[in-house]
Amino acid sequence: MAFLKFNKNELVNLAYSLKREIICANKTGAYCNTSIVTCNTRRYHGLLAVTLDRFGGDHFLLLSALDESLVVNGKQFNLGIHCYGDIYEPRGHKYVVDFAEDPVPNITYQVGEIVFRKSIILAPDKDQVLVKYELVKSPSPVTLIVKPFLAFRNVHELTHQNDKANTSYTEISGGVSFRMYPNFPDLHLQLSDSKAEWKSLPCWNNNITYSDEYRRGYDCQEDLFTPGIFSLRLSSGSSVVFSASIAEVAPAGLKRQFNSYLAKLPEVSGYHDQLVRCADWLITRHNDVAMINAGLSWLNTGLLRETLIALPGLTLHGAHDPALFEEILDNLIAAEPERLTKRTTQVEAPLYMAVTLQQYIDYGADPAKVWKKYGETVKKILESYLPGCRKEVAMHPSGLLWAQMDGVALSWMNAYVNGRAVTERAGYQIETNAFWYNAICFAIEMEGKYGNKRGAFIKKWTPIRDMVRSSFQPTFLDPESGRLADYVDAAGRNMDVRPNQLYAIWVKYSPLDEDLAPAVISVIDRELVTSRGIRTLSPRDPKYRGVYEGAQIERDLAYHQGCTRPNLLEPYIEMAFKVKGPSFVKRAEWLIEGFWADLSKHGVGTFSELYDGDPPHEPHGAISSALSTAALLAVVDIIEKNKEVK
Repeated sequence: MAFLKFNKNELVNLAYSLKREIICANKTGAYCNTSIVTCNTRRYHGLLAVTLDRFGGDHFLLLSALDESLVVNGKQFNLGIHCYGDIYEPRGHKYVVDFAEDPVPNITYQVGEIVFRKSIILAPDKDQVLVKYELVKSPSPVTLIVKPFLAFRNVHELTHQNDKANTSYTEISGGVSFRMYPNFPDLHLQLSDSKAEWKSLPCWNNNITYSDEYRRGYDCQEDLFTPGIFSLRLSSGSSVVFSASIAEVAPAGLKRQFNSYLAKLPEVSGYHDQLVRCADWLITRHNDVAMINAGLSWLNTGLLRETLIALPGLTLHGAHDPALFEEILDNLIAAEPERLTKRTTQVEAPLYMAVTLQQYIDYGADPAKVWKKYGETVKKILESYLPGCRKEVAMHPSGLLWAQMDGVALSWMNAYVNGRAVTERAGYQIETNAFWYNAICFAIEMEGKYGNKRGAFIKKWTPIRDMVRSSFQPTFLDPESGRLADYVDAAGRNMDVRPNQLYAIWVKYSPLDEDLAPAVISVIDRELVTSRGIRTLSPRDPKYRGVYEGAQIERDLAYHQGCTRPNLLEPYIEMAFKVKGPSFVKRAEWLIEGFWADLSKHGVGTFSELYDGDPPHEPHGAISSALSTAALLAVVDIIEKNKEVK
């Protein structure tokens, strides 16, 4: 039985099915993303989007959709579905009777006595999508018609009918190829059946509407080019494989290729298997350079903060591959010298390097080897925060880091509305200074054990460490309430209840007295914990926005003002076990159960970037998030370890 499955009543209800998305990615950086009834609702949706270095390494959508039709006794039944304004045409979803991901998307249609199935596989190692069509049951032969919709555009943009488009084609073995604009790769469309026929019927399909873009207040209509149709006869029990690829393939081998890919897919029999599978999708190897994609299908690959945070979860807790951990980290260091040591608008991100390495050592890495390889990088990062090095942040005489650039949000809470930061947080940020102290302590300890014990580094940084330690608690702890400030600026302590205080007790070297940890956990328990992660702001705050809906402004106002973050569960659950002990196991299990229940929502089988702060905590943001996936993998291991203790 399929792990993820939908029935006919769910599928024919567009209000339900259009909010459920198929999403998969491969090692080349390509992806396939659409709804479970294959009606595209976002500009990012399409059957084949590829990474193109010639255009700066962004994603470009080549094949938007395929419309299938079955012709029986001269009557045509259209299985495709598109939205034009508020009209859906054709309405092929009415024939859908089953969807299962077993382990790839399988969509079953029924037209009278005819049962027809479509299965989609994104090739794991090349820019190619394969669609297998099976006539499962039919009283007589059927003619299958396949109509491709071509886009040839950046996934962030929309295309429109224009005179510059090259609508001609080249005949190739088993099909045709297109290159609509200069510098794009050829898109080869081929079928495994040598008897398939191609008929040129060039046409622009105008005003295709993406309902999710409309709902968010974005431009939502585009024109897609349909160059013609493939047609072939199928008899009951027969099948054909369609290929869309940037490289021409041998049509005769397409069925074998499809079956080979299918046979190699790992079995998914439970939630942890699905986590591991999603983790693998989020690790690319484009041009043989291993990197982490922050989130499918529209976030970037190789982001500094997201990579450092997600790296241990995806590669160690997920893949159990220390070599892959180091490979990705090495690539990140090579690609991000500016942000690591000179400038960044997420001032805490470079300091997270120490946390990432500490987690690697905790996993079992040899600390001496880790310091020998990465010690100089950590020391350069620390040096870059001294006065006169960075414009956006620098150490004050107190030893604490002051981050400020007028109008710029210098932390991970970096949403903007009309050019203004929603949460600027200028001044001493609690998480940035916690990471700062932790990184200094880590570097001093590692240098003392595995470096130059009597060298200049330890002599220079030991008094700085002591200054930070003596300044941190008096700066952030409010003596009247006993609570920690989120940040401190010229006006004093900002007492917004946010999750950033969690990091001050979670880092291995905490700048706070140990007896403050229960109070911090108590505040987070009382005001921030939900069944789908940790809220970014307390509901008691007048700025709180509990639902991530509406136009861009409304969503940006909610992004860090109440939306939950699943990735914050990792530090929270780890600290809750330290404070409450093994008795926290059942509560910890409850905190992740909701994510298993939500595998049939948003991105089917994936783990979303964020959730509404208000119940019922609907998922939003990137459909498959590296941060969420990595955190859940780590949390599963944390819970299992505490079960053993119990």
